[in-house]
Amino acid sequence: MTTPPSQQAVEACVRGDVALSRAFAVLGKRWSGIVLGSLRAGPAGFRELSRSIVGVSDSVLSDRLSELAKEGLIARTVDPGPPVSVSYALTAAGTALMPALDQLSKWAEEHLPPDQSC
Repeated sequence: MTTPPSQQAVEACVRGDVALSRAFAVLGKRWSGIVLGSLRAGPAGFRELSRSIVGVSDSVLSDRLSELAKEGLIARTVDPGPPVSVSYALTAAGTALMPALDQLSKWAEEHLPPDQSC
C-alpha cells in the first residue's frame, strides 16, 4: 500500500499548476510571444510591429498589445506630436520573460519539425 502524498506536496503541485496556467493564459494566445520577442530590440510603433510580424492582422495585433499592456508586460507611450505617435516597449516584467522565450525558441528548433512556410 502506498502512502498518500502529504498535503504540503499536493499544495505545491497545485500552486505550480495554477502559476503555469496563469502564464499560459497570457502567453498562450496566438502572437503574444512573437509580439514580446519583437520588442526585445527596443521600443517600436504599431506600423513597425505590424510589418515585422508576418501574418498578424492589425486588429489582432491591437488586441494583443492591449492585453500585454494590461498584464504589465509592455508599456504604451503616447507622444502628443504633432504628429501623434504611439510606441510600445517591454516593461521589467516583459524583459524578465526573454530568457524563457529564448529557451522555448531553442526547444522548438531542436524538437519541432521545420516550418516549411519560412
